[in-house]
Amino acid sequence: MGILICLGSSCDQDDLAQAEYKQEMRAFVQKISVYAKTADADFLVIPQNGQELVTVDGNEDGEPEYDYLAAIDGVGREDLFYGFKRDNDATPADEKEYMLSFLLVCEQNGVEVLTTDYCWDHSKMDDSYQQNSQRDFISFAAPDRELNTIPDYPVQAYEVNADDIHNLGEAKNFLYLLNPEQYADKEDYLGSLNRTDYDVIIVDLFFEDEELSKSDIASMKVKQNGAQRLIIAYMSIGEAEDYRFYWQNFWKVGEPEFLEKENRQWRGNYKVKYWDPDWQAIILGGKNAYLDKILAAGFDGVYLDIIDAFEYFE
Repeated sequence: MGILICLGSSCDQDDLAQAEYKQEMRAFVQKISVYAKTADADFLVIPQNGQELVTVDGNEDGEPEYDYLAAIDGVGREDLFYGFKRDNDATPADEKEYMLSFLLVCEQNGVEVLTTDYCWDHSKMDDSYQQNSQRDFISFAAPDRELNTIPDYPVQAYEVNADDIHNLGEAKNFLYLLNPEQYADKEDYLGSLNRTDYDVIIVDLFFEDEELSKSDIASMKVKQNGAQRLIIAYMSIGEAEDYRFYWQNFWKVGEPEFLEKENRQWRGNYKVKYWDPDWQAIILGGKNAYLDKILAAGFDGVYLDIIDAFEYFE
């Protein structure tokens, strides 16, 4: 890892470690952005959570981290208004204001904000959409944290429209659907997505163990009403998942060296030393690397998860 220098008593050892772990994640995201945009200048890079990375010192009132902000096109944030402590419950005011302070830095610097609230009462879903819309955030009210369903409420996507969507700034809504367990097969899954009018859809590169093809992705880029939309691929870069194509049966904590403890809340997910070159090589830089597969499939962008992995190491 890199070395940070503190002058005088400006930072202690804890500050040094925290700053370094954050900077390593910033550097990784920026590396992903440069790599992807070299292949496709219009490719979108959207990290989810880890909002502290948008300021230099990770504080609410800190100076914006302009290089990082310039590298990303949007930021995702879960639980802004609902779901922070428990799904379907309003997020505590202090937590909401804390997150908002960073999200406003993003908006002020041309970075679009996508939020996912977890609630199922219709009144709370309405409130979520309204509060996000008032702040010009693009939002999705998810009735299940498993992200395994197309909500039946509202009947139409919030602020549904027949506009062609070429960038995040034009989008009014999005769908976040990662788990296709409720669908009988890939055709059923793709057909259900194609019969929606969401401006942006975030999906996994895979249906079960099968990679979605370039023609699969192309079919999803057309709304039911005929307008164009954006299709974004989910990719975790702060944890390794034992159900992914790259996982080796002999892996265990510490072998390979980048593999850390299992996430108790999400079984099968393991923290990683995300700065490790061997882990980064799994993510990008080769024909069989994760990001390269996403680029080859024709996605419009990538939604990066577990950006807040620095919290584990801090």
